Amino acid sequence: MLEAVPNPAVPYGADQTLFVVIDRRDKGNEIRVERNDLEATIGELVAGCFNDPLKVISFNTLEHWMKDISTDVAGEIRARCDIDGIRLPDYLSDFVESHI
Repeated sequence: MLEAVPNPAVPYGADQTLFVVIDRRDKGNEIRVERNDLEATIGELVAGCFNDPLKVISFNTLEHWMKDISTDVAGEIRARCDIDGIRLPDYLSDFVESHI
């Protein structure tokens, strides 16, 4: 019998929403990076911490739901660039354009 091993990012029994950035690496390999703070996730996207972000997914393991929030995140990134009067960074242009 297999025993479930808790994910250290999700404390057992915690009602917590996590955000996963699916990022394309060199040669088409994809990685997933989990965060538990949407603001930090958006900040890391804008700061260029990802190679080629494809999607942002939110999920809650206790409530058993998940949602692709890429469109919302892309809109937020675009709005922040507009408010700050800066050009959308090249490394985010494909992500934003494909989700808006």
